[in-house]
Amino acid sequence: MHALERRSPTAALALQDGTVFLGQGLGAPGIHVGELVFNTAITGYQEILTDPSYAGQIVTFTFPHVGNVGANLEDFEAATPAARGMVVRATVTEPSNWRASQPLARWLEAHGIAAICGVDTRRITRILREKGAQNAALAFDPQGAIDIEALKARAAAHPSMVGVDLVPGVSCTQRYDWHEGPWLHGEGYPRAGDSGPHIVALDYGIKRNILRSLAATGCRVTVVPATATAEEVLALQPDGVFLSNGPGDPAATGAYAVPQIRKLVDSGLPLFGICLGHQMLGLALGATTEKMPFGHHGANHPVKDLTTGKVEITSQNHGFAVSEADLPEGLEVTHRSLFDGTIQGIRLKDRPVFSVQYHPEASPGPADSHYLFERFMNLVGKAKA
Repeated sequence: MHALERRSPTAALALQDGTVFLGQGLGAPGIHVGELVFNTAITGYQEILTDPSYAGQIVTFTFPHVGNVGANLEDFEAATPAARGMVVRATVTEPSNWRASQPLARWLEAHGIAAICGVDTRRITRILREKGAQNAALAFDPQGAIDIEALKARAAAHPSMVGVDLVPGVSCTQRYDWHEGPWLHGEGYPRAGDSGPHIVALDYGIKRNILRSLAATGCRVTVVPATATAEEVLALQPDGVFLSNGPGDPAATGAYAVPQIRKLVDSGLPLFGICLGHQMLGLALGATTEKMPFGHHGANHPVKDLTTGKVEITSQNHGFAVSEADLPEGLEVTHRSLFDGTIQGIRLKDRPVFSVQYHPEASPGPADSHYLFERFMNLVGKAKA
């Protein structure tokens, strides 16, 4: 066991290897179980915790001071946060930011997320880097009544992410139109996307800032559920199709999504995928995917665009990747991670189809990759012409 707080612990984090960390709890009391990952972003914890790609996961922040800007009503990437827990080094203080509407602890509790602070997040990160992704159980009891052995058993018994389809829990259930542009100081999110080329976005757990970024290019956006068929998408007469980010194993979601994506590729329409959408596009084109040791999670990952030679700093959140093995003919690798060389982007040589593993809409993160939305719209414009 490891504890950095002198106060009696009110929270515990048990890893599936039996390691236990004791600290102070906040947020929603109870036991919360999921895959433990670490995120290297310095800012944007509210966007991270509301990113649907974190469904079924507990997030350890490597940056020690999290929560000091509080929470607000604008920095949501989904209506309902999907993350199950948060792990931080320093005790969360009262907010000190002009945009804060409530303290982080109250926001976590309102959304059913538990957190533990005062633990050695460097040690947790080293464990995940050396042993790979681990399941964990996070318990918070204001009275400190925690059964450590039962907590370890919960962590050890939790199923792996491999083979798990988490998309049904984060996708929309019916079609809707999107009319919100990027945030502006003093204006919030202005209305946008009322005209222009029509883009249909398949929602596998889409982030709101992706939709805002699409609307900012001047297109009209319609969002459809992950279970929408290619025929239903094409009946909307789109000028382009977008495949969104999302959680879980792409091969599991791909059981029903990949055949539809293959039909959309065959339609000849411009197609752009991000994150899970990128992985399932790879599957549709004949590639395979694989679970990464500990994934990529953060807002400071360098990626090289092989088509231009430029290096961009990117925001990432994924535990699976397109495999190098048996890449099909006609598929070109366009981007690579400068951390580990993994595939970060692909495109078809003979069709207007491409995707990236990372998040060009950022939120949080740098804006280096916003050009990809313009690249997509250029393809849409050429196809319409």
